Amino acid sequence: MRTDRPGPSPRSTGSQRHAVVIGGGIAGLAAAHRLLAEGVRVTLLEAGPRLGGKLHAGELAGASVDLGAESMLARRPEAVALAEAVGLGDAVQAPATATAHLWTRGALRPMPRGHVMGVPGDLGPLAASGVLSADGLARIEAERTLPPTEIGDDVAVGAYVAARLGREVVDRLVEPLLGGVYAGDAYRISMRAAVPQLFEVARTHALLGDGVRELQRRAEAAPQQAGPVFAGIAGGIGRLPIAVAEACRAAGARLVTDAPAREVVRTAGGWRVVAGTEVIEADAVILATPAGAAARLLDGLAPAAAMELRGVEYASMALITMAFRRSDLPAAVSDGGASGFLVPPVDGRTIKASTFSSNKWAWAGTDPDLFLLRTSVGRYADESDLQREDGELVDVSLADLGGAVGLAARPVASTVTRWDGGLPQYPVGHLDRVARIRTAVAALPGLAVCGAVYDGVGIPACIASAGKAADAVIAALGAPTAPLAPTTDQRTGQ
Repeated sequence: MRTDRPGPSPRSTGSQRHAVVIGGGIAGLAAAHRLLAEGVRVTLLEAGPRLGGKLHAGELAGASVDLGAESMLARRPEAVALAEAVGLGDAVQAPATATAHLWTRGALRPMPRGHVMGVPGDLGPLAASGVLSADGLARIEAERTLPPTEIGDDVAVGAYVAARLGREVVDRLVEPLLGGVYAGDAYRISMRAAVPQLFEVARTHALLGDGVRELQRRAEAAPQQAGPVFAGIAGGIGRLPIAVAEACRAAGARLVTDAPAREVVRTAGGWRVVAGTEVIEADAVILATPAGAAARLLDGLAPAAAMELRGVEYASMALITMAFRRSDLPAAVSDGGASGFLVPPVDGRTIKASTFSSNKWAWAGTDPDLFLLRTSVGRYADESDLQREDGELVDVSLADLGGAVGLAARPVASTVTRWDGGLPQYPVGHLDRVARIRTAVAALPGLAVCGAVYDGVGIPACIASAGKAADAVIAALGAPTAPLAPTTDQRTGQ
């Protein structure tokens, strides 16, 4: 167990309330940051050796790299706002290029514009891209001959889109885009949970194509939709949890790593958390862990919630990050025009995507001799390749890159990062499951849950989930007291 400061952790000091946050990923850190801002003292417990979860800053061949998530949705405010709050506002950057491709039907093809998560509204760019066959394009046009489709309270994205526009749209557009977010199967993923705006127009428009065009008109008219869809942070998204942790320490939080929580108990005066040999008394507890860990801790407290959490499935994946000499790369990679490509699973390749990091992010492309690139392998129910050794994953990635862009060089350095059980799956009915979990937990005031399981797997969604949990705890604790005076500048962490 590694801690920022030794000694016992009493429940409260004077009138100041004390909360324990279990889980040190971005959701747990964001929850701690929010609690501290409202005057709540915080102890954060992380089971692993480092903070940040799937946001992981690393180094390869002397260059900074992201070994986990490498971008955040910029059209939601939560992640950018948190970055600004912890002194990283000036480091938030739009991609240097957003020109992506699909490696499909035997060629690298431009990602067509005019779609919502792969569902087309404008057939012109789609037809020009060559992503779909003539039959696939004709099937989209045939939607006008179909009667409306009843979707009820929820429906799988793939099943609904295939019924309206044909399987080619799902297999070659929707599947790789959704897979890039959830590492999941489009034919299982809940439309209501994963693409709520598409679910809304599917319920209100007889033709899905008309609904997509309506969404596009709204986006064009909304000022908040201007600018890039995604953003990164100079030096890597992995800097964000580090900065949040520094701000939390500056505000008086105690952050403990290598400290798996073994038990959470309701007491007459609040809560007791057992982590290793330490017993911590608290006024409130937030569980910001994956579903399995949350289920174990909730078994004796909220068995209905624990049962629901045990039903959450996860996908595993691996990221293969490589550094090349720029002089060894084909122009298709090194000319700076492309950010990378997605690979539809229907094409039978091993890799699911490749990001040309030194093209995509200005901060990653400053070395004139070095080029950073990464691939991903694995998705829900398609994880056999993850049994390969690290060197084999590098080799199969290089083989696919050779087929896609003509890459023949070996990297000067490489590293494989495995995210076993990394991404929760959102099948049909997931939001109802989340509602049942939260109802069961809400029966215990002072206890809350947050993280990727509940409100979305993206960084802004996890931060929003953390804010919801923190607000529930703050309400249960009553009026906040004055926050601790920081020992350093909370904005800069210095």
